[in-house]
Amino acid sequence: MVVALVLAVGMGGAYYGYKELRGIGSYDDFTGSGETDTIVEVQDGDVVSKIASTLYENGVVASGRAFIEASKTDTRVTSIQPGFYLMKTKMSGQLAVARMIDPKTRVPAVQIVGGLKLTDIQANGKTVPGVYSQLAKASCTEKDGQKTCLSAEEIKAAAEQTDPVALGVPDWALADVKRADPAHRLEGLIMRGVYQVKPGVSAVELIRSVVVASAQKLQGAGIPGGTVNTGFRPYEVLIMASLIEKEAIEKDFTKVSQVIYNRLKEPMALQFDSTINYQNNQPHIRTSDQDREAPGPYNSYVNQGLPPTPIGSPSQQAIAAVMKPEGGDIMYFVKCQADGTTCFSKNIDEHNALVAKAQKDGVY
Repeated sequence: MVVALVLAVGMGGAYYGYKELRGIGSYDDFTGSGETDTIVEVQDGDVVSKIASTLYENGVVASGRAFIEASKTDTRVTSIQPGFYLMKTKMSGQLAVARMIDPKTRVPAVQIVGGLKLTDIQANGKTVPGVYSQLAKASCTEKDGQKTCLSAEEIKAAAEQTDPVALGVPDWALADVKRADPAHRLEGLIMRGVYQVKPGVSAVELIRSVVVASAQKLQGAGIPGGTVNTGFRPYEVLIMASLIEKEAIEKDFTKVSQVIYNRLKEPMALQFDSTINYQNNQPHIRTSDQDREAPGPYNSYVNQGLPPTPIGSPSQQAIAAVMKPEGGDIMYFVKCQADGTTCFSKNIDEHNALVAKAQKDGVY
């Protein structure tokens, strides 16, 4: 009898929800404009009925059908984008629709560009915000008149001190992340793209949500599945992609990739200024003899092989270049045009001639 009763209640609840969404019978609706602030999430692929259910489950509307019926008067509801929305509890269906389609209601997403570091870079008296600073800015929200924000320092501490498993680091990167210096261990694991950040969560929850979302993006870009034929481990492919991202513009990615393959095979030091700049926490500038001779794990002039971690956020295009390099026996490259175009050569004499011409032309 107990089992039968539970089943009856369960079936009754399912039937009620079905009736409500299908429009059979009457439905409940609040009459006010709302009470307390609440955050709701619209996920990729959510249709109007799913959004209605989400709002109902979060106490925004009195019933899913209240939102569905109100949405019939405004087709913009079908264009609601994935993300987090600052709503109020106990809103009428009509006002819930109006608030959902208001661009100001949606919490701004974070745009991570290719090559971005985790931490800020100071350049010519200006600060270039890193991943942590951008996530901190996105974490800010005002609920019921109280503004709350996570700081970049809180997010950085969570990234460095929390077990990588708890941060959602994918299995293929775990061993390398655990070996890395805590300050750099998440570098490159947040690839280029747009990320939705839920305000009001802890620093650990925020980092985890972004790392997990990035792992899905990386999987779509071919890591780890597409790395099998490269001869490198997935994490090494990530490092190589980050180097390519910093060293060239997109049209030259596959050629820089080939240089990396050729130098690692030789073996020959990579000699990439981008790794020196990463070590010195400085932007794209020419390195000095002193910089190139300074010891350190990221100095690719004095160390052979790849650096211990990526040096920035890679893009899908840079990852694709690692998967399919240009081919050929090019060994050197230098920026030779003002638009960032790179010239490549097979030997040091050709390279030196290209360097001299680029300097004469005022490229750098």
